Amino acid sequence: MAAIAHTHNAAASGIAGRLMAAIQHMQENRARRAVYRQTVRELNALTNRDLADLGINRAMIGRLAHEAAWGAK
Repeated sequence: MAAIAHTHNAAASGIAGRLMAAIQHMQENRARRAVYRQTVRELNALTNRDLADLGINRAMIGRLAHEAAWGAK
């Protein structure tokens, strides 16, 4: 009987652990999306001349924001 209770507790902690990991993963993704959106917003606010001074053209903004949020591929 004790073995059954121990197995049940291990299964419950496994489920709880997976649930906590899933919640943490969702929070990390939400934070990364916020970094992506903020980077896009800030770069789009710059003039073409400001972007050119930085060596960036508008076509690069999405890739640069992705790298800022998720790192380089």
